[in-house]
Amino acid sequence: MTVSKPLVLDIDGTLLRTDMLFENVWAGLGTDPIRTIKAGVTLFRKPARLKEAVYNIADIRVDLLPVNTEALEFAKAAQADGREVILASASDERLVQALADHNGFDGAIGSKDGRNLKGANKAAALVERYGKGGFDYAGDDSSDTAIWDVADKAIIVGTAGGAAARYPSEKVTTFDAPHKTSEAIRAMRPHQWVKNVLLFLPMIAAHQFGLVSFGLIILGIMAFSAAASCIYIVNDLLDLEADRLHVKKCKRPFAAGTVPIKTGMMICAGLGVFALGLGAFLGIAFFGVVALYMILSLAYSLKLKRMRWIDIFTLASLYTIRVVAGAAASRVDASVFILIFIFPIFVTLGCVKRLTELTLATNDDRLPGRGYGRPDRPDLLNVGILGMIGALVIFFLYSFSEQARMLYPSQWLLWVALIPIAAWLNRMVRLGWYGKQDYDPIVFALKDKRGIGLLLITLSLMFYSAGLWQKWFGF
Repeated sequence: MTVSKPLVLDIDGTLLRTDMLFENVWAGLGTDPIRTIKAGVTLFRKPARLKEAVYNIADIRVDLLPVNTEALEFAKAAQADGREVILASASDERLVQALADHNGFDGAIGSKDGRNLKGANKAAALVERYGKGGFDYAGDDSSDTAIWDVADKAIIVGTAGGAAARYPSEKVTTFDAPHKTSEAIRAMRPHQWVKNVLLFLPMIAAHQFGLVSFGLIILGIMAFSAAASCIYIVNDLLDLEADRLHVKKCKRPFAAGTVPIKTGMMICAGLGVFALGLGAFLGIAFFGVVALYMILSLAYSLKLKRMRWIDIFTLASLYTIRVVAGAAASRVDASVFILIFIFPIFVTLGCVKRLTELTLATNDDRLPGRGYGRPDRPDLLNVGILGMIGALVIFFLYSFSEQARMLYPSQWLLWVALIPIAAWLNRMVRLGWYGKQDYDPIVFALKDKRGIGLLLITLSLMFYSAGLWQKWFGF
């Protein structure tokens, strides 16, 4: 009687579309960043000890980890044929065992007691257990060649550094890698860069439309876009579990496993260096604003977004910083009135963001990674309305200021402009209350045709009040 040989599967990049060490590290950064960073610095050269340390800091839900469907189906078919299927990974053995139990496999071995089960160490452990040529092995990395050399058959996911060419074709089964390079661009959220048009606001408010100012702001937008994408990646890596529990965010590249976490970390570092480098080129003031934005955004991702109300005021501050950045980049003085006016608007939009999320939530539990549940909707609505009223009052008071009288001789048109501003804010709050928005109100606002119409009417009234239409077009 022929006895089928056991099938041994690697985990990171083979059974899973992710790496459990990086999953554990980012979960640790979200739970206890100081302890996690300390473990990374002190145990960097002791990978098995590092994996043990981060496992003890934060747990990860193996049932949420993105699976390579093709590899899982292959393993299940082997198990159905009566073959023993075990997981062998360099991850902490407790995690490996948990994943094996979740999938109903027959066993698990992993790193423990300071021994990192990778490459030659894994090969030795498997030979000791099954004998040379006594098992088939599925892996995805060039370091797995040490195991394939002592296995009977090689199951190779991706290219593994061209490993398939080392072995006879009849002993090799190949699967495509589950990762998609194009998804790396989506991970940077380029559609969010549109929010950086806020950098133009100081130039528009000051009526300084020179080409030099325009060019400087374009460079500023490039720097802020890179900085924002850097932080978006950090945010997504910190929110892996919360995103996987979300009906839409579960499709984000890192949550879905379509981009490796390691790749995301490299892209993040490159974007951060680019943003700060370009910021320094634009001057010390702009560099300081970019650095402040990145620090505050990081604090938001690590802690502040989980704190009720503080998260909304932090979001409003991050939007307001963009306006300050526009002034710093173009060397245009930002009016204090402008900053005081736009801050309550962004408070309102922050409330709208949470209202949308809560309206679309499926139960009354708190949102994953957030401090709000559906019972908080009335309070968020009230704060949003207060922000709207505050912005309108501040705009009305601005119309009596010396600067407004100088820039806008037809004062009454500023009062008329209050009508479309109020209509736009009311529309944003109402659509958020009924869950008819995008999860980001700024992105929604820049796609909403009716809302854009109201904003253009506002801008036209202000330009007419300032005499710009007459200056440019003669009427």
